[in-house]
Amino acid sequence: MTTRIISADCHVNEPPHVFDSVPAAYRDRTPRLMRGADGGDGWSFDGKPPKRTYGVEAMAGRTKDEHVASGLRFDDILPGNYDGAAHIADMERDGVDVSVVYPAQAIFTYQEPDRGLAQACIRAYNDWILGEFQAADPRRIVGLPMLPVDDGMAAATAELDRVLAAGAKAAFLPGNPERPYHDPYYTEMWTAAERNGVPLTYHRTFGGKPQEADWDNVAANNFSAAGTVHRFFGSTKQLTYMALGGVFERHPGLRLVIGEVNFGWLPFWAQTADEQFENQHSMGTHRITAPPSGILGEQVFVTVLDDRVGFDLARSGAYPYLAKAAMFSTDYPHSVCLWPNTRKIADELTQGLAEADAAAILAGNAARIYGV
Repeated sequence: MTTRIISADCHVNEPPHVFDSVPAAYRDRTPRLMRGADGGDGWSFDGKPPKRTYGVEAMAGRTKDEHVASGLRFDDILPGNYDGAAHIADMERDGVDVSVVYPAQAIFTYQEPDRGLAQACIRAYNDWILGEFQAADPRRIVGLPMLPVDDGMAAATAELDRVLAAGAKAAFLPGNPERPYHDPYYTEMWTAAERNGVPLTYHRTFGGKPQEADWDNVAANNFSAAGTVHRFFGSTKQLTYMALGGVFERHPGLRLVIGEVNFGWLPFWAQTADEQFENQHSMGTHRITAPPSGILGEQVFVTVLDDRVGFDLARSGAYPYLAKAAMFSTDYPHSVCLWPNTRKIADELTQGLAEADAAAILAGNAARIYGV
């Protein structure tokens, strides 16, 4: 097995001071960490007791039998959730060389009605993730600043320029934007990402207002095993419309990473998308000139956990794009995280896999796309 592992999907749990740098005009209305009715701590976005408190998003350090949906206090969670140096120490324990880090509660700013306040909070989060968390060691932590995609492309591209100047290597998009990502509205942002040579990423349905009824209301502390399973498939709609809608063909330099979706489903998706490309070739509906499966491992990448089906398919050699498209991850510190057993699990998953393919999945693809 390769000696290098990059986790392409980890998370923070933001510290109480994350929004302290917002302008004075907004300071009395910023989200705050507060005590909840269940005795745990959670983030309030309206000044009222939080709808949910820490739980599934901060399970690192607990066995499966000790998992709780909520009820934890900030002092109960590992410092690696919110302190960059402690995060690196936890990476060392796990045998992980680089961590790509997604936001947590900060994503709810995409649902804030006051967009001036929301943008101020987004900028404050971005300053914290880059200037404090990633700054612990920018060679080993890739913080993902958020882009205000619902506030116009001028705002989104201006923030992209600002965070790149501050050391960002990539940027985060909400999984549920107000407009779907195949809309021409996003042309300026795709062009800016191409021009700057940086990847963009969304994390399945993470961030934004749900576009359809969700039987699990995560913000209201309503979880189920069914909802967790469904969210692994929650990104396919965006990807399919982007691919067949011609986004990647119009922007050949665009690179998109889709977080926490695994890769066992990719061959069926590629088969189905390519079939419809062929079936409707004469109908005049196409916005692309080549089968969409060609974007996998070239422009589109997915992060994977212990997806044994996906690794079996990659081991078969029947789908060469799998080893090019997959980026291994630990999902620290969430309830499905592999920490602190990542090295052992990675060794088991890659057993019998071609050495070059194992190296690509465990580190090479992420190193190539994120430049680490």
